[in-house]
Amino acid sequence: MTRTIDLTVNGDARAVASGASLRDLVAEVTGKPLGEGGSPADGSPLGIAAAIDGVVVPRSGWSACALESGQEIDIVTAVQGG
Repeated sequence: MTRTIDLTVNGDARAVASGASLRDLVAEVTGKPLGEGGSPADGSPLGIAAAIDGVVVPRSGWSACALESGQEIDIVTAVQGG
């Protein structure tokens, strides 16, 4: 049985596997496999920013950022226009 932790992602409750990283969560949310540096494995643009408890985490740090129960995660997509 896989253990899970409970988070809030973009305002909604979500359970993720214990030991998951921010990169794992972003990959799950976007449906895109991501490399260690947080870029899509297929080389396409991602246009995503992620924050934990209100602090933006640079994409290069997503893999090293282990998620913990109770955290509030925001994953936002950049959009063009005004």
